[in-house]
Order: sequence, then structure tokens, then C-alpha cells
Amino acid sequence: MDVRAATAGDAEAIRDIYNLEVTTSTVTFDMVPRTLADQIEWLERRSGTHAAVVATDGPTVVGFGSLSSYRDRPAYNTTVEDSVYVHRDHRGRGVGKLVLAELVDTARARGFHTVLGRIVGGHEASIGLHGSLGFAMVGTEVEVGRKFGRWLDVVVMQLLLDGPPEPGASPRSRPPVLGE
Repeated sequence: MDVRAATAGDAEAIRDIYNLEVTTSTVTFDMVPRTLADQIEWLERRSGTHAAVVATDGPTVVGFGSLSSYRDRPAYNTTVEDSVYVHRDHRGRGVGKLVLAELVDTARARGFHTVLGRIVGGHEASIGLHGSLGFAMVGTEVEVGRKFGRWLDVVVMQLLLDGPPEPGASPRSRPPVLGE
């Protein structure tokens, strides 16, 4: 398997993976499938500072991931949120770890300070994936989403990029500094 920057030519494959999750699962809180034009626009928004990557097995896109802005206020500019999706036929083969590791490397290379994973409560595979790369659980947002008639929690996981991650370590390894 390889991981590379996503291109407009990957839009349909990304859309197929994503839309299945939109219509059948709670791993995304989107409720309306993306059109091809929507997917191309989504990719264009991740062609600068933020990134989108795909994992391929030969010519087949088997997973994708992205870094997105965490919030729109300027003080949040050094924080990004990751998203990782793996085609259902390719789960359990290390695709997600390959994609997330590439996103972390990309975030570090682009000068971001922290990466957040916001994961639907109960999605143990994604929580475990993030934990395996040094993300620490920093909180749970209770019943912040509603899909398929259910209230959904969001588990927040964080990785500070200032130094090498230590699995299970607190995301803040130094005491807070006044004014931060």
C-alpha cells in the first residue's frame, strides 16, 4: 500500500467511501451524501495548508484522510482536526494507521501545534487507532449530535506535535504558561 496526496482524480473513490458512511453509520455526522462537485470542492479546500491523502493498493483507493481547520477564529490556526476513513472491504489491514501517520507527519511538517481527533462515542477502532499513535483522550462531549434517532457523544483525542508522542501520556506535558 502507498499513501499520497489526494487529487481531483480521486474524488469519486473518496466520495464512494464517505457516502456509504454518511448513509449507514454514525462515524460522520453528515446526513446528506456528497455530490461529485461537493467532493471536488472539498478536495480543493485541502490543497493548501490543510491536506487530503489517499491510501492506495495498486490503482484502488482503499482509504483517505484529511486535516481540516479546527475552528475559524485566528487563535486556533495552529490546531487541526483529522478525519480518517477506510473502505469497508479493506479494514483491519493497517490502512487507517498508514493514513493517520501520514496526516500527523504532514501536520508536523506544516508547523501545526496540535492535532485533534473528534470521534463518535463507542467507535473503539478509531479510538484505538488514535491511541496507537500517541493521541490522548482529553474529554467527551455528551449528546452533541443526533443521527438515526440516537443521541451521539464525541470523544476528543489530542496529539501535541512539539515532541515525540508517548502512548498514554497526557497531551499537555508541561504546566500552563500565563497568557496561553
